Amino acid sequence: MTPSQRLAALGIELPDVVPPVASYTPAVRQGQVVYTAGQLPLVEGELLHTGKVGEGEGLVSEADAKAAARAAALNAVAAAASVAGGIDHISGVVKVVGFVASEATFTGQPRVINGASDLLQEIFGDAGVHARSAVGVAVLPMDAPVEVELIVEVGA
Repeated sequence: MTPSQRLAALGIELPDVVPPVASYTPAVRQGQVVYTAGQLPLVEGELLHTGKVGEGEGLVSEADAKAAARAAALNAVAAAASVAGGIDHISGVVKVVGFVASEATFTGQPRVINGASDLLQEIFGDAGVHARSAVGVAVLPMDAPVEVELIVEVGA
């Protein structure tokens, strides 16, 4: 099954590439490798959630942050596909870097970024298995709770 067929089976539509919010491009292809800029969990131009991830009043729950990581990863796939010649030209996911705006005592960054990793494996199957970093940070652009960037391989 191709990645586009998997997306259809999952009922997921690849979004338009999110326009940059600063001086960068969403993705760059270097030979057979595509590097994406960090992608936020924007859906139809709006952040799914804002704020820091943690437990308690006024914080983004781990479950909501995991869903946001999934949305950010989908935006990263769209950016990568835009310079790869389409999603079916992406032959594998090499690395994921996930940033989680975390409340000081929150240590579940890997579980949050599983939202991104799980989506990539759903779309690309075994080719979606990747190396990964999940990093807690003080704040992210636009007060987003997560940001995801990808490195993918493009097939011939």
